[in-house]
Amino acid sequence: VQLQASGGGLVQPGGSLRLSCAASGVTIGSYVMGWFCQAPGKEREFVGADRRSTGSKYYTDSVRGRFTISRDNGKNALYLQTNSLKPEDTAVYYCALTVSRPIMSSIPDPSIHDYWGQGTLVTVSS
Repeated sequence: VQLQASGGGLVQPGGSLRLSCAASGVTIGSYVMGWFCQAPGKEREFVGADRRSTGSKYYTDSVRGRFTISRDNGKNALYLQTNSLKPEDTAVYYCALTVSRPIMSSIPDPSIHDYWGQGTLVTVSS
């Protein structure tokens, strides 16, 4: 299984980026998939997740209303649309997939996710 994240870059505050996560070796189907970020010197943090089986999406408070997760099962890919970016959003963004059926409260825990992409760097700076 491989997850390939892309779409990061340098953007000014208030700008937008669309991150992509292409999956191979697995059909993402109804698996829970999520996005995490890790800023320099900090632990990996939950950004949001998509549970296709229930149509539910979860976001951490700091990105709710600015970031949107979507997936295209036909392209076997997950996306993260990031809008109104702030300097504090600067981090490496990782996509993740879990083959289990986690309860909602465990989804933000990085340790429950089985597969990870390599990360894509988002830098928000003027």
